[in-house]
Amino acid sequence: MIIDCHGHYTTAPKALEDWRNKQIDNLNTPHLGPKVADLKISDDELRESIEVNQLAKMKERGIDLTIFSPRASFMAHHIGDFNTSATWASICNELCYRISQLFPGEFIGAAMLPQSQGVDPKSSIPELERCIKEYGFVGINLNPDPSGGHWKEPPLSDPYWYPIYEKMVEYRVPAMIHVSTSCNNCFHTTGAHYLNADTTAFMQCLTSDLFRVFPELKFLIPHGGGAVPYHWGRFRGLAQEMKKPLLSEHLLKNIYFDTCVYHQPGIDLLTKVIPVDNILFASEMIGAVRGIDPETGYYYDDTKRYIENSSILSDEDRLKIYEGNARKIYPLLNQFLESRAT
Repeated sequence: MIIDCHGHYTTAPKALEDWRNKQIDNLNTPHLGPKVADLKISDDELRESIEVNQLAKMKERGIDLTIFSPRASFMAHHIGDFNTSATWASICNELCYRISQLFPGEFIGAAMLPQSQGVDPKSSIPELERCIKEYGFVGINLNPDPSGGHWKEPPLSDPYWYPIYEKMVEYRVPAMIHVSTSCNNCFHTTGAHYLNADTTAFMQCLTSDLFRVFPELKFLIPHGGGAVPYHWGRFRGLAQEMKKPLLSEHLLKNIYFDTCVYHQPGIDLLTKVIPVDNILFASEMIGAVRGIDPETGYYYDDTKRYIENSSILSDEDRLKIYEGNARKIYPLLNQFLESRAT
């Protein structure tokens, strides 16, 4: 089985974006803004948005199941206040839930949290619990920078985040550490902000003892870990200077990386540097990079090709990357798959 651990609902019907724009236009006059009931999207519209997009590519590329969450750039936690984010997150999560019900064998949800800059993370817990208990979601997306590129929140190692971690451990769900749109002109959203955040999240964990406090906590750092694999020697050296344990003990029992690296040399580097047990298959299609690579003639985000063409990986390694590791760090996903099998 091939499990894609990184999918976003980037192809939602235009009515969703129109609703959001009206919400943003009325931030200062919320009584004039759209009501949740104003958003009308039929099951047929949802089916069409998936069948000709994500599902078609999954079938073409041999992907069986996608862990599916709201569009990352749409989270935009820096917009409005907590009520703005809470309403928006609820709408987006419900759509992903509906997709999981329309395509129960191909999609399962991961929750967007209603984070808002400067607001206690505890405020996100009701939506987290709702998505797990009512929707059967198996993970969450956690934004370490709700300010949109200005990094106003404490680092992930700070007790500020502990209420979220406590719930993650309680419900046995990992968090994909995923920022949203950058409103800082210095950082392009997908080309810089995402990769900066991946690297920053890893370093925040390296400099702390977070996983001594929460030994069962699991983080998935997307986009191949940003700069982490490329600069593994730097991180090993920094940990050594800080008198931290070896990274295999200090971080790699809790941190994992996906394969959203869009060329063969990048995947080869990732799989050579990072232990196979810490790599999960992912494509993030249809997402940040949607075109065809003129050097290969294939889509950049057809990441399965890179895994198949690797001369480093054994068949056993591929099985771990495609399925085994996802089952391990997503216990609720494993439980779901086992229940389907029986």
